[in-house]
Amino acid sequence: MLNMVSLLPHCTKDNKVESKSSKGTTLNELVELKCCSSCLFFECRKHKDLYLWMAKCPSVPSVKFIVNAVHTMEELKLTGNHLRGSRPLLSFSSNFDNDAHWKLVKEMITQIFGIPKDHRKSKPYHDHVFNFSIVDGHIWFRNYQITVPHNESVKVARGGLEKMTLIEVGPRFCLNPIKIFGGSFGGPTLYENPLYVSPNQIRALEKRQKAGKYAKKVKAKKRRKMHELSNPLEPNEFADMWKE
Repeated sequence: MLNMVSLLPHCTKDNKVESKSSKGTTLNELVELKCCSSCLFFECRKHKDLYLWMAKCPSVPSVKFIVNAVHTMEELKLTGNHLRGSRPLLSFSSNFDNDAHWKLVKEMITQIFGIPKDHRKSKPYHDHVFNFSIVDGHIWFRNYQITVPHNESVKVARGGLEKMTLIEVGPRFCLNPIKIFGGSFGGPTLYENPLYVSPNQIRALEKRQKAGKYAKKVKAKKRRKMHELSNPLEPNEFADMWKE
């Protein structure tokens, strides 16, 4: 997810974290050493499953997501483009205000993805939009470029949104929330997604379905043999006529 690093000029990238037992302590120390207040930790398991920890350090709630439907900028090759380091506008769908846990996630996204004003690595203007939408209990992320007419005779007045258009830049990904913890990378569980199914359970179900197909084939062969034994063919008097 190096595309996320390029979209957030105020972030600081660090090396991999190998230890699983003391992961929270190690990450909190790294955040403190980098003089940061937030952390996005991408955790890959079994070279198949990608998890995202979104945390405010050191003792503020954290959210664990599983990342699905990832499409990078290089893969999409969209026509949109914006300046590197410019500040984004954050757009949220209205259903973020329906439940308490979505309000908490919205506030964390605002603090993490919102680039501070007058940051030394950012440009002092907005030319793209980060859109976060909740669909079927998942958060879908899109990045759009804000374009205006380039004709000098047609100047866009302040608030003239009808003349502005959006062109997607990328990347795309989907966040499925798993749990919200009371502390940074752990602590008491404040919310647990009742609809979440782990990738291991999905793969186990697929294996059982494949095993069920094989078992059906074996049973069909046995039934065929039993049918042949219980219904033998009558002897054909002309079977050996051409062998003489």
